[in-house]
Amino acid sequence: MTNPPLILYGTAWKEDRTQALVELALEQGFRGIDTANQRKHYYEAAVGQAIATAIERGLVRREDLFLQTKFTFQNGQDHRLPYDPSAPISTQVEQSFASSLEHLGVATMDSYLLHGPTQRTGLAAEDWSAWWAMEAIFHSGKARLIGISNVNLEQLQQLVGKARVKPAFVQNRCYASRGWDRGVREFCTANGIVYQGFSLLTANSDALSHPDLLRIARSHDQTPSQLVFRFALAVGMLPLTGTTSAAHMTADLEAVKSSLEPREVSQIENLVAGPR
Repeated sequence: MTNPPLILYGTAWKEDRTQALVELALEQGFRGIDTANQRKHYYEAAVGQAIATAIERGLVRREDLFLQTKFTFQNGQDHRLPYDPSAPISTQVEQSFASSLEHLGVATMDSYLLHGPTQRTGLAAEDWSAWWAMEAIFHSGKARLIGISNVNLEQLQQLVGKARVKPAFVQNRCYASRGWDRGVREFCTANGIVYQGFSLLTANSDALSHPDLLRIARSHDQTPSQLVFRFALAVGMLPLTGTTSAAHMTADLEAVKSSLEPREVSQIENLVAGPR
């Protein structure tokens, strides 16, 4: 699958439960899986075991799935590195990508993301080295799309301005208190980039308990969580969920099939004052 589904299942922070939870997500109907070759927070090999088991069972085919993983710099890793830390950054990217293909048991990746720049402002030489290496993987055909995560607007503008292959995706933690990352989202929309939002629930407890959101949720017979995922789609966002509950998995998948009125979308977008 080249194009992503409407919602992705995120696999961070699941450790020994990773395989079972990814299998459960696939059973419930998820076809997009997000992971990273960062053993500190992800167990990518267990994601691959879950995929292999689901394929063996006849539950899914590889072509039914949208698989996304990431290259993580050493400052975001622990001691379990998927590359030689003394090697050039370009080689580290190549080694990490090859390791991801092995972990996931696939020949190609649907999406490959830079897990985040090395610094908070601007892009360093190491960031560009990693991006050029990712572009080479893209041109090889082994990664169908590439993108970046944990990036601010200034960094994204720099990347789009200089990159030979523009990012297809931006994946950010999305805060209602910051206008649901409005500036980055607007730039993505203007440049044909799909914005992926994560921590939509865990980062937004104030929004989830806001009277206006609760009222809109009741009017649609949805939970606040379902409404946030539906809102995300309405503003052009590709949401991630990392729920460990089968019932919530089903509810999240159902939510993305519903619709909202434009005025309701506007109300949710402005629940908590955020910068424009």
